[in-house]
Amino acid sequence: MAPVIMALPLGLLLLISGLIVNSIQAIFFILFRPISMRVYRIINRYVTEMLWLEVIWLADWWANVKVELFMDSDSLQLMGKEHALVISNHRSDIDWLVGWILAQRSGCLGSALAVAKNSSKYLPVMGWSMYFSEYIFLERNWASDENTLKSGLRQLCHFPRPFWLALFPEGTRFTQAKLEASQEYASAAGLPIPRNVLIPRTKGFVSAVKNLRSFVPAIYNITIAVPRRDPRPTMSRIISGQSFVVHVHIKRHLMDELPVTEGGISQWCKDMFVEKDALLELHLRRDTFNGKDRQQIGRPKTSLLVVIFWYSLLTFGAVKLVQWCTFSWAVLALLAGFIVLVMLSVQILINFTRSEYSTPPLVNQANSLKASLLPK
Repeated sequence: MAPVIMALPLGLLLLISGLIVNSIQAIFFILFRPISMRVYRIINRYVTEMLWLEVIWLADWWANVKVELFMDSDSLQLMGKEHALVISNHRSDIDWLVGWILAQRSGCLGSALAVAKNSSKYLPVMGWSMYFSEYIFLERNWASDENTLKSGLRQLCHFPRPFWLALFPEGTRFTQAKLEASQEYASAAGLPIPRNVLIPRTKGFVSAVKNLRSFVPAIYNITIAVPRRDPRPTMSRIISGQSFVVHVHIKRHLMDELPVTEGGISQWCKDMFVEKDALLELHLRRDTFNGKDRQQIGRPKTSLLVVIFWYSLLTFGAVKLVQWCTFSWAVLALLAGFIVLVMLSVQILINFTRSEYSTPPLVNQANSLKASLLPK
């Protein structure tokens, strides 16, 4: 609970401002979305950023997290100017936040989307904002998810701004136990034995390529790694103000380069993760990616200005509330209850992002290892 107690002012900021943002999103969702999806999406982009920039501020300014980017300059110039399908290894608890930081630097934070587990949309404030921003939520059971995914992907066809859709083909966050299960299956099936990634589940990726390739020109293949000298990235460390470094390698692929058949697309994804495994092995030895491709992404002041705005607004509101209220035991009890609610909300966010709380997709118990690691 220590990080929660330390972060009480941060929790107040995120909860109150988040509820305001969620309320605005809900109003526009009800009033504008049925009339014009385009207008709704444009407005929601700016409203959403007023919340998500606060989380980026936590990483950039509160914890001083360093994201070091490795990619070629030509591809960097295209980021934020085109629709893209983003695939990544799922190495840490804050991979999603690293993606938000990169999207913010590229100017498309408000149109950064993802395929996420269904329970995410029930997460107070953050999950609700993802729901209004058209994240695609899955039950992690292909029998029920196939049509949900296809429908969500097709609705992106007329998105008014360049968007990123993030997908984690491994299907769950990396842990040593899951790695050992992947290695056991790979050994039995005669596949390359992974050392730093899990064997990807390719059904979602195949569906994404099939439904997006007519209007999404590129795939960003992201590899996330942490230097040996740095602690494991967690939301708890960020809220506690502890700094660390994250290395991100990005390779851009043209969607047209991918095979046409489902089997070919699936194999392409598996090949990418074999390459990703080798890249991470090289990173383990060198403690970095290719230094020639290191790019400077800076630390924009936009998130700092947004937090100053929210703190000023909430401080003004608090002063007015104190002037208006007549304090009593009932008011104090209500205030204490609200503080407990804030602390619980922050703890829920911390717990939700932890790897040990990540569960694999539902599989048939009769052949769980094969079904969960490499579905056909």
